[in-house]
Amino acid sequence: MSRRYLFTSESVTEGHPDKICDQISDTILDTVLALDPASRVAAEVVVNTGLVIVTGEISSTATANFVKVVREKIAEIGYTNPKNNGFSADSCSVLIALDEQSADIAQGVDQAQETREQTSDERWDAIGAGDQGIMFGFACNETPEMMPLPICLAHRISRELAAVRKSGQLNYLGPDGKTQVTVEYEDGRPVGIDTILVSTQHTETIGELSNNEDVQAKIKEDLWKAVVLPVFSGLEVQPTNTTRFLVNPTGKFVIGGPQGDSGLTGRKIIVDTYGGYSRHGGGAFSGKDPTKVDRSAAYACRYVAKNIVAAGLADKCEVQLSYAIGVARPTSIFIETFGTGKVSDEVLLSLVNEHFELRPAGIIETFNLRGLPAERDGRFYQEVAAYGHFGREDLDLPWEKTDKIAALKSAIETPAAVGV
Repeated sequence: MSRRYLFTSESVTEGHPDKICDQISDTILDTVLALDPASRVAAEVVVNTGLVIVTGEISSTATANFVKVVREKIAEIGYTNPKNNGFSADSCSVLIALDEQSADIAQGVDQAQETREQTSDERWDAIGAGDQGIMFGFACNETPEMMPLPICLAHRISRELAAVRKSGQLNYLGPDGKTQVTVEYEDGRPVGIDTILVSTQHTETIGELSNNEDVQAKIKEDLWKAVVLPVFSGLEVQPTNTTRFLVNPTGKFVIGGPQGDSGLTGRKIIVDTYGGYSRHGGGAFSGKDPTKVDRSAAYACRYVAKNIVAAGLADKCEVQLSYAIGVARPTSIFIETFGTGKVSDEVLLSLVNEHFELRPAGIIETFNLRGLPAERDGRFYQEVAAYGHFGREDLDLPWEKTDKIAALKSAIETPAAVGV
């Protein structure tokens, strides 16, 4: 018997209060790492009406004007007119309250337990995990990005909202916005679009339109033509005349951004990952340097899962890692293919142990996580701080590479190599 069900994922635009915080946190990270790649950073940001607070811990030889960094990022996002948005790069207060990393934590990162106990002389054992925790990564073959379709579509709509705002095509839009897409599945494959939801900040009037009903009708018509249809162009699954299209369901969205809601770094972890389609370990990404395995190991999990799916060894794959603070080697590795594996999950685990380096120092070197901000003109982490950290075909992300396909396929073709 076939099984039909609906699954929903959401995204937010770069002007959403929480995403403002994520982007500021990662811009601070980029700035510091570009000057001192060995920096330890845990930058947290809070925004509210007319206020930005930067707190957390930074240990670095780098010096930077963080107030300037914050204002430039806010302006880039689009908050430049306090009259329209109640929040502006030039007029908001910026408070900096940063400490250094705890020496107790630093000693476990500087020298892992393995090297302190002289159990190994491998260079990958040099750095201990910056904290304990669990991380998940996921991939599936239902989209070219090897991501679930609902989160892909939600992100695409959010990005397109920002694009038409910044280009001036729909110049009445504000920076704040949220999207949500409900996809219909049959036997685990997407077959239709049930609902598309867009809530977008806008001006009180649009041209000569001042009646709110007329304004909302104009927004809905424009978004369908300028945002939704371009997003679905060329896709196999399309909205139909039965697809619900909801726009600003409260009836109005003029007050937005930090004026409408406070924001906090790390409060959109499901938006940042797989839209709820896969499990999440609970750790946020933004503002954290790569010794924090909440971030770097989650990237490694995605890398492993994506290569397994890209190699045709499973249709879906979820990878879990766990770490102990100050210890280099993962305390556990778990592989789940949800019955879609072409070989057993035990064989896949053997392949992962053989072909992927999952100690923090190895992950950092494999992806060049310390050097990328300097290589890319001081911009790397801030680019993934909005519109998702995974499946980003618009960015060249090292954890999205599928360069292990040949090795994995070759190992499968040599059964003795994986204990079959």
